[in-house]
Amino acid sequence: MSVGMAVADYNLPSAATTDMSGKSEKSQQTWLLVRVHTEPIGALVVAAGEDPHAAVDRKFGPAVAERRDGDFLARRAAVLRDAPPITVVVCTRDQPEALATCLDSVARQRYPDFQVLVVDNAPTSDVTEQVARARGVRYVREPRPGLSNARNRALAETGDEILAWLDDDEVADEHWLAELARGFAEHPEAGVVTGAVVPAELATAAQVWFEEFGGHSKGRGFTAAVFSPATAKVQSPLYPLPPFGAGANMAWRAAAARAIGGFDPALGAGTPAMGGEDTVAFAKVLLAGGTIAYRPAALTRHTHRRDLAGLERQLFGYGVGLTAGYTSLVLGRPALVPRLLRLAPTALRDLRNPDGARLATVGPDFPAHILANNRRGMLQGPAAYLRGRREQRRRPRTPEPAEVAA
Repeated sequence: MSVGMAVADYNLPSAATTDMSGKSEKSQQTWLLVRVHTEPIGALVVAAGEDPHAAVDRKFGPAVAERRDGDFLARRAAVLRDAPPITVVVCTRDQPEALATCLDSVARQRYPDFQVLVVDNAPTSDVTEQVARARGVRYVREPRPGLSNARNRALAETGDEILAWLDDDEVADEHWLAELARGFAEHPEAGVVTGAVVPAELATAAQVWFEEFGGHSKGRGFTAAVFSPATAKVQSPLYPLPPFGAGANMAWRAAAARAIGGFDPALGAGTPAMGGEDTVAFAKVLLAGGTIAYRPAALTRHTHRRDLAGLERQLFGYGVGLTAGYTSLVLGRPALVPRLLRLAPTALRDLRNPDGARLATVGPDFPAHILANNRRGMLQGPAAYLRGRREQRRRPRTPEPAEVAA
């Protein structure tokens, strides 16, 4: 593990060119995202002094050669000629600087038909509204705390278009929306298309450790995939989670989200469960016979928490959210219990198996207490979910009128 690892793109259009603008003289290593015609094909770490061109050729030479003369850009152009309308939704709370950067990246999208909706979740001031108004995007305040309440508010405020969700601590690649639209065009049966989330920086030990733990990618890699009832024997909708995508980079047909009842308000950031609303929603889509397409070319970059305490809270929250999510599923569908019991031995082995899905990428210097906290979070998930349900029932269900900035 290298503290101060630089992050850079290695994008090959027709000749090898490298954007190394993120490289620092103090960096011992550089994390490279390798792309051909902007399509990501993999990532690798290049040591200080190593020739990046040689490193990329050594690991990805055949894949680069295969894609260099492909029709990737032509197929994107075909999608853009008949681009469906998309509403980009950013749910946020008291993060004006990050939100401004996020919205500015959305404004640079190379996509002809989109609008932006900012959902301000239980704000403590009007700073988010000011950021939204300054950029001329639609603004709605959702007074009930919890990310699912904010997501559901977006569903209530929009029509039948595609809704593309982006977190406020991310920036979107300029072709993000085009590639989400391509996912729906190539898989018209899909109710959901998800994209890849890569690090925006790896400047601290905490950020590198988070990426080692799986980051927001969780081992999905850069190979497009489709999940449906036809793939259930290869990849269960219930475990391992979340192989289907992340709430930080997902697009839904609005009808598909409404068909599953939206997002569980007792799950997600801002609730005792701390997370899990996205993975439960994905599972519900698959359990109902729906389809999810993963398109790694629909790329976003996430700024991981920089401090160790932030990483500790995050991975503890992931543990809570995981088992809170299972509690939500079981209470809604008790018939799932036998299926979950059959999966339980594999899940328990993966908790401590260094070669298993959870720990295979974790280095020897990864703090053991953070992994222990993650497991402790899992023990607290069911009680946290039940507490969150009680809290949600005590809150009024009628939202205040929308506040819109044109």
